[in-house]
Amino acid sequence: MKANLVYFDRWMDPIGPEIINASGSFEMTKLIFKDAPEINWKAFEKAHAYQALPSTETEELFYPGRDMVKRCPDLLAVSVSGAGYDMVDVDACTEAGILVVNQTGANAESVAQHAIGLMLNLSKKINQSDRATLRDGRDWSRWTYTGAELTGRTLGIVGLGKIGRRVSEIAKVFSMNVIAYDPYLTDADFAERGAKSVSLEELCKSSDFVTVHCPLTDDSADMIGTKQYNAMKPSAFFIQTARGGIHDEVALESAIANNKIAGAGLDVFMAEPAAYDHPLIGYDNVIATPHNAGITTDCLFNMGKWAADQWIDIWAGKRPPRFKNPDVWAKYSERFKAITGRAVID
Repeated sequence: MKANLVYFDRWMDPIGPEIINASGSFEMTKLIFKDAPEINWKAFEKAHAYQALPSTETEELFYPGRDMVKRCPDLLAVSVSGAGYDMVDVDACTEAGILVVNQTGANAESVAQHAIGLMLNLSKKINQSDRATLRDGRDWSRWTYTGAELTGRTLGIVGLGKIGRRVSEIAKVFSMNVIAYDPYLTDADFAERGAKSVSLEELCKSSDFVTVHCPLTDDSADMIGTKQYNAMKPSAFFIQTARGGIHDEVALESAIANNKIAGAGLDVFMAEPAAYDHPLIGYDNVIATPHNAGITTDCLFNMGKWAADQWIDIWAGKRPPRFKNPDVWAKYSERFKAITGRAVID
């Protein structure tokens, strides 16, 4: 018996379908968003596996939630392309006995380098210098854009998972002092990841750079707002490469406008892509990128390969390395046997 695996439009990298097809264990169905919903739902209703695109590239109709669970009786697992799985209703999947897996870590290097790049750009005033150079007027000199090194500055990391810890490692190359806030880690975890554990309040107050690397959850939504921006130094920069919704954009614009902080580097927004006239984009000390911190050839290859390898493990009955709802395992195991006729390898 082969697994029916559905996905929309494209895989992250061609290596994924190559690996899956070579295994001989899957029937892959490529769906197109522009097709009528009933055509796509017909494929979903026979699916055992769903490889999802990121939330910003997926029609909300096909977010893995309660409606999908009801319509897809044989669905065994949902996989997201990267680390974020905020579009997945994990509770609904767990209740139905469906695994939820991600590719956490596959994008760590690319996103970490992007965050460091934003820090360097802001600290050295590269963005401001570039814009000034391209303008007609020359009412400035090179001294106008005097920058600062990262050396010796304090970096505050919100979320010390795989991306956060890699940011910490790179920061040490610049001899930065690293502090972090992550309520889910132990003191031993902080020590192993090269950061001092502090409260969110202390992090905002002490950091020269605040960079966010946590998932968007009920706990982290609107975590960074007026109170946090007001606690930051006027010389501090705010970096966001995680998810829109973790920081308050209106409060951030106010902080920038009133010189409460020195600037921001933003790869994520509530609505993406950000509108060309978004209030934050008009500031020279704000760098905006279109949620492409993880869009590198290296990262896409990793995500494509990791997803494919994990699907092969799942269909072989193995416990996958990156599943997000461990409480599902008992019910999932029963469903896996009922649908495939094989027992899981526990």
